[in-house]
Amino acid sequence: MKFLIINGPNMNMLGKRDPSLYGNMTLNELNNFIDGFCQKNGDEAQFFQSNHEGDIVDKLQSADADAILLNAAAFTHYSYAIHDAIECISVPVCEVHLSDPSLREAFRKFSVIEDVVKFTVKGLKQDSYIEAINQFKQSKTNKAQA
Repeated sequence: MKFLIINGPNMNMLGKRDPSLYGNMTLNELNNFIDGFCQKNGDEAQFFQSNHEGDIVDKLQSADADAILLNAAAFTHYSYAIHDAIECISVPVCEVHLSDPSLREAFRKFSVIEDVVKFTVKGLKQDSYIEAINQFKQSKTNKAQA
């Protein structure tokens, strides 16, 4: 499968942000971790990070992938533009979070994109991405067997 991993605002600061919430990896290390997992399993990973909402919308709309893993970061809680972009595309999207937003500040408990994504994986640090990939692959296997 071909996966597009999109990371939103401040994800470029991984390794400098609170490691108890986000882990110790930098964004580059996280991307290498995901890419290694994909290559080992015969999959392809493409990576995109932006601090700008419109750039994320553009990337969603032009995605050339079988599935998208989206860590919209703070945009999760208020970006109706990203919500609408997900709603408009045919590529399935998983909402991914390193931490578990439901266990954090009150404003982080609500996701405006949760009703337009296929599923959400949160709170597993870097393994959130691996779990999302595994769920997409399992879904594809189940469809092929049906």
